[in-house]
Amino acid sequence: MTGLEALETVQYVTVKGKRLAVIGLDDWEALIEWLETFEDIKTARESFNALKAAGGDRKKAGWLKWDDIKEELG
Repeated sequence: MTGLEALETVQYVTVKGKRLAVIGLDDWEALIEWLETFEDIKTARESFNALKAAGGDRKKAGWLKWDDIKEELG
């Protein structure tokens, strides 16, 4: 399910004069996953553009070597 499909499942209710959107948990989780994927794609594009601007030089683009940082992340 895409994020757009999840949004299409929203139902509206009015409680104490306030209009609220209600979405099922499975649809909510699908929406969150879709947004996370969207952010990942954006980050990948930005990284690729930085690498391209650096003429393919990973160090110049600010990329770190995995072997240099893997201990910090594990």
